[in-house]
Amino acid sequence: MRKSRGIRTTSQFNSKIFEYDGPSNHLWCSDPLSNYDFDEDQLCFYADNMALSLDEPGTSYSIKSAVNESSIVNLTVTRIAPGFQVGKNGTSYFGPDPANPWGSMRHVFWPRCKVEGTIKTPKKEYNMAGRGLFIHCLQGMKPHHLAASWNFVNFQTPTYSAVMMEFTTPPSYGRTVVNVGAVAKDGELLYAGATNSAKHVAATQDSENDWPEPKAALFEWRGETKDGKPFKAEIMGELGERQDRVDVLSHIPGFVKTIVGGVVGTKPYIYQVSRLVSLAGCFGV
Repeated sequence: MRKSRGIRTTSQFNSKIFEYDGPSNHLWCSDPLSNYDFDEDQLCFYADNMALSLDEPGTSYSIKSAVNESSIVNLTVTRIAPGFQVGKNGTSYFGPDPANPWGSMRHVFWPRCKVEGTIKTPKKEYNMAGRGLFIHCLQGMKPHHLAASWNFVNFQTPTYSAVMMEFTTPPSYGRTVVNVGAVAKDGELLYAGATNSAKHVAATQDSENDWPEPKAALFEWRGETKDGKPFKAEIMGELGERQDRVDVLSHIPGFVKTIVGGVVGTKPYIYQVSRLVSLAGCFGV
């Protein structure tokens, strides 16, 4: 474990299996890694009993982990539509001087992927064959300085894939909304841009933490295609039964929890749902 200016550098491998019987039956594993490092090209990551490897063509990642016997992971994620990033290197910069930012956040996406492989638990081996989303994220600042709230969408059908990531900066940075997203199908990126929107059209107050829990939403992708044609697509409807409410501070290392909890003064939560009622869209209109 390396140390720098009193701050420890750590690495974790996380996996989660959702059980439809309810949150109490979800399997969440988060384990610290030992002897971790990148390869010479900085494209593959290795640690004891764990490897994240990019293939030679650069279109497929293999994810293998035997760090935790409760969740033995052996997956391959293959890009089947072009990847995308928005802005300069996919990065949002923070600070009054663009040439010398004091913080940053970078996201790069593979919006439509084929997933193959298994996750093995002591009770069952799960066949993970299907479609998936791959995101590479680099956070270059403290999370509570970066954003006060987030919205994520991962929508996969046999024909289309839609992804959206939106964050709203805290009051100290003007409550600025940053939204990037795309719609893809096999072999083609139909649209990618930053002029999208995420709206909670119905919500209730969570009795445990007083956060507004979304119950219905409207997600819109609007902009122009690469050949300049107008583009619009939307997902709207009730969110369905909540799959989980994640207490973020309970899933991070203790020393980080102390720093973040003390500064933020409140508990951040993630509401996870897996159902939207309808997809409506028109393309190239």
